[in-house]
Amino acid sequence: MTRIVLASRSAARAELLRAAAIPFETADSGVDEEVIKDRLLRDGASPRQIASALGEAKAVAVSARESGLVIGVDQTLDLAGALFDKAANLDEARDRLLSLRGRTHQLHAGLTVAEDGAVAWRLSQSASLTMRNFSEAFLDDYLAQWGPAVLSSVGCYHLESAGVQLFERIEGDYFTILGLPLLPLLDFLRDRGAIAQ
Repeated sequence: MTRIVLASRSAARAELLRAAAIPFETADSGVDEEVIKDRLLRDGASPRQIASALGEAKAVAVSARESGLVIGVDQTLDLAGALFDKAANLDEARDRLLSLRGRTHQLHAGLTVAEDGAVAWRLSQSASLTMRNFSEAFLDDYLAQWGPAVLSSVGCYHLESAGVQLFERIEGDYFTILGLPLLPLLDFLRDRGAIAQ
C-alpha cells in the first residue's frame, strides 16, 4: 500500500481518518498560514479560494520532503464574503456566535493531495449552515457548559455535539463541515490503490 501522510496536526481530521480505518502518518507542514492568508486577502481572494490555497500549500510543502500521498486541507468560515479566523477567547466566541445568529454562513474545505512536491488531486467543497435565532440566555449557557473547547472551531461550535442545537438548517456534506471531505478523498485513495478497493 502507498504511504499516506496527513499534513496537519489537527486532532479532528486525524480522528476522521482513524475512524475510517485509514492507515496514515502526520507531519507538520511548517507553512505560515497567516502570511499566505494575508497575501491572498490583499489580492482579493475569496474565503473559498483561501481554503483551497492553504490546503495546497500544506500538501505540497510536506510532499516535497515526505514520500507517498500527502493530504493537505484547510477550512474557512465565510459570512457574506467576510473571512473569519478562530476566536481568541470566550468573549470573542460570544461575539462570533451573535454575529452568526439568525444568518446563513458557509464553511469551505479546500483539499489537496500532493505527491513528490506536486499536486496530484484537489477538491473544494462548501456547506451552508443557518443558525437559529437563539436567545442570549441559551448562548451563555452553551458557552458556560463547553467553555474553551469551542475555541478549537472557527465557528465556535462542534456540530457533532451540543453545537448542533445552534442550527435550524444545514445543507452540505457532514464531513466537509467537520473539515475533511472524506468520501471524495476515499474515492481518490481507492483509485490510486492507496487503500483497498
